[in-house]
Amino acid sequence: MDWQAWLTLSLTVSALLSLIFTRIAAHIVMMAVLSVLSLSGVLNPEQALAGFANGGLITVAAMFIVAAGVHASGGIDLLVEKVLGKPQGLRPALLRIFGPVVVLSAFLNNTPVVATMIPAIHSWSRRINIAPSKLMIPLSYTAILGGTLTLIGTSTNLVVNGQYQALTGQPGLSLFSITLVGLPVAIAGLVFMWLFFPRLLPQRGSEELVDNLREFTLEVKVAANGPLVGKSIVDAGLRNLKRIYLVEIERDGSIVTAVPSEEILRGGDRLVFAGDTEAISDLLRINGIEPSDHDGESASLSMKRPERRLVEAVVSPHCEAIGKAIRDSRFRDRYGAAILAVARNGERIKGNLGTIELEAGDTLLLEARPAFVSRQRHNKDFLLISDLGQDRPRHERAWLSLAILVGIVGAAGLGWISMLNASLIGAGLMIASRCCSVKQAEQSLDLTVIVTIAASFALGSAIEKTGLAAMLAENIVALSDGRAWLILVLTYVTVSLLTETITNNAAAIIMLPIVLGTAEQAGLNPEPFVFAIMMAASASFATPLGYQTNLMVYGPGDYRFSDFLRVGIPMNIFIGAVTLAVLMIGWPLELPR
Repeated sequence: MDWQAWLTLSLTVSALLSLIFTRIAAHIVMMAVLSVLSLSGVLNPEQALAGFANGGLITVAAMFIVAAGVHASGGIDLLVEKVLGKPQGLRPALLRIFGPVVVLSAFLNNTPVVATMIPAIHSWSRRINIAPSKLMIPLSYTAILGGTLTLIGTSTNLVVNGQYQALTGQPGLSLFSITLVGLPVAIAGLVFMWLFFPRLLPQRGSEELVDNLREFTLEVKVAANGPLVGKSIVDAGLRNLKRIYLVEIERDGSIVTAVPSEEILRGGDRLVFAGDTEAISDLLRINGIEPSDHDGESASLSMKRPERRLVEAVVSPHCEAIGKAIRDSRFRDRYGAAILAVARNGERIKGNLGTIELEAGDTLLLEARPAFVSRQRHNKDFLLISDLGQDRPRHERAWLSLAILVGIVGAAGLGWISMLNASLIGAGLMIASRCCSVKQAEQSLDLTVIVTIAASFALGSAIEKTGLAAMLAENIVALSDGRAWLILVLTYVTVSLLTETITNNAAAIIMLPIVLGTAEQAGLNPEPFVFAIMMAASASFATPLGYQTNLMVYGPGDYRFSDFLRVGIPMNIFIGAVTLAVLMIGWPLELPR
């Protein structure tokens, strides 16, 4: 190998290690790699930046806007309302979830689908008397399986197809070409969940004092000179609140526990409550109660309350505040939001709210300026579960948004127009018909994902251009002794392991040129190997950190890390086995000689 290949190999290994063992965001890592490849001359500027003009990437961006239109118009809520109903038992309830989520995830980005379904299923679970812990993981896994059904079901499928076209010069895959693999795998996965998950998933919660599996720790303050000063707990209306209870009072450095009903409130008292989101929202409307200023900064954020909103969010693994106490993290300065409540594994966190050290997966109730929501579309410190102050959906346009979605899918599926043009038309129609506003369309564009994908193309191109892909392919062929089935298994397992540790898009894009080189060296049919990459990059079940929707349901489902290992590892193995079996049976692995 020449120095360019060695540099590319070093960058590939460094990027993988950085993504696995550090908290550096994926888009920062991949942009750094792109910069080195361009500055060193391994790629010229046109090659380094080609990913930003790739048709697959533009299709991903346009589909974000289409998904925003369906979401903002209430199209998802419409299907939820029509389908969920009142099932008798857990397994019928799972069937009610499978239908709409699979269909929506096949054509929309998983994140808005799951974000909309979480609060709906949470309230639905209380009505049908089933613990959310029995439903939230199936919701995430169903969305993942649904994403494998079409080329637009997940961004990974689109970008793999785009890179495949760029590397081979072939026309690429059609909208439903992966359906022949994804459909039997999805059916098998849903049957597996229906049979085994009712026993494997935990049953948590409804016997607790607070009848909600997301029990928050909330700290508020009695306003100085406010109307509650001098009143007892009972007279202030704080004793018999529904689904929320007063745990303790912090006053002048001391703690009043087991607070008696006749305790008199003083200005500046910090009141620690435990309760659920809806109850906390009611509490904050009481005159004389204000958010606790636990970081010692001015209460400027508490001003102009009508211009602020409540946001429920999950701490992502990339949040800069992880490992720091809330009062030491400068949270208010950094994010323009105040933490009102914290839930971890569905349990109330003991002690002063300001001393809690944040962890990935914590569910936070934030009082934030409206700009916080738009910033988090680009800064993935948090995954938004629900914007409790969000604009009401445009329900009168729900059917129109669904019609636009069906129209562009049908046009692309019938081959009338390309998927790129269909997605661009769909995005334009969503905005023109006011299914979503221009602002909502802008906010829907996940720039970190888009930049990561575009920058990853540069590394994939360098792996192919420098001959590194060919060299690695020769070694893989030698290791497998040229056996096509073993190469397919190695491809799937490698991508699957990388997906659990780095982003699925980066894993797929890095592996594609290597796998294509291997197929060429061994005289194999590349199509089943491309499908194996797409499926393995999506089949991330084993950890809550491996896939965004898994992390989103982590807090609302009252899960522990071990819950994902218990159900996710068998799911990974089962889906992998089914996928490989379908590919080996349905496609010739070797080209005719």
